[in-house]
Amino acid sequence: MTDRLTVAVLGTGIMGAAMARNLARAGHRVRAWNRTRAKAEPLTADGVLVADGPAEAVRDADVVLTILHDGPAALDVMRQAAGGLRPGTAWVQSTTAGLDALPGLADFAREHALVLYDAPVLGTRQPAEAGRLTVLAAGPVEGREKVTPVFDAVGARTVWTGDDGAEGTATRLKLVANSWVIAATAATGETLALSRALGVDPQQFFDLIAGGPLDMGYLRAKAGLVLEERLSPPQFAVSTAAKDARLIVEAGERGGVRLDVAAAGAARLERAAAQGHGEEDMAAAYFASFDE
Repeated sequence: MTDRLTVAVLGTGIMGAAMARNLARAGHRVRAWNRTRAKAEPLTADGVLVADGPAEAVRDADVVLTILHDGPAALDVMRQAAGGLRPGTAWVQSTTAGLDALPGLADFAREHALVLYDAPVLGTRQPAEAGRLTVLAAGPVEGREKVTPVFDAVGARTVWTGDDGAEGTATRLKLVANSWVIAATAATGETLALSRALGVDPQQFFDLIAGGPLDMGYLRAKAGLVLEERLSPPQFAVSTAAKDARLIVEAGERGGVRLDVAAAGAARLERAAAQGHGEEDMAAAYFASFDE
């Protein structure tokens, strides 16, 4: 293929593993690294080379893709990778990092002459595995021909939000989108919990709203995970959603707005994680309605 690239994927959790696999299937040379190597090892079956360290993974890469837990983790790993980086490398930063972390990431990119693309993704395990994510991207127009094949391999759609990755316009849009996701998930869990408390069959509720403006595919999908006890493996884990919810609350505070629903959603997710549901799907926030 004419657009065959060498791509380093740093972080092979739910999303990173799927993205690395789809990049390899698209014909790119992929090197992956994960803090826990055992989580990356299965990727070798798809032709991905698993590196011993971040610097080894990024050496001679055309594109470095980071998808780690949070902004500080992304910066820490890139500092570990610094010895293998070369000027002009495109850095696709797909970690949901939050606004406070953006300046440090942008400073690192400038210090090492990297071309920064702020590129969080919208989607969960299933679309990630199918290569059907939505990529939210901001970065210079000159150079996009290098990252576009990466976005095409992992996503079905790329939404460009700006031409300066340091401004974080893609991250800002991701936080807005996730605020809706978290609010809808919390409402789903509370609706199911109230149904249980009042002795109402949830199906009666679904039949009541069927086909109308209150009906929503996401409601039915998340409710189904709870009712059918299909919370593992997660589409989007409670612990990760809790982190994102806190980033949303902090972003609101920076902008001078109070996000009561987001704060309550964060508290519910954190309570569910403390109950032992941290590695289950975020729909498991349902259990935060009960004293377990």
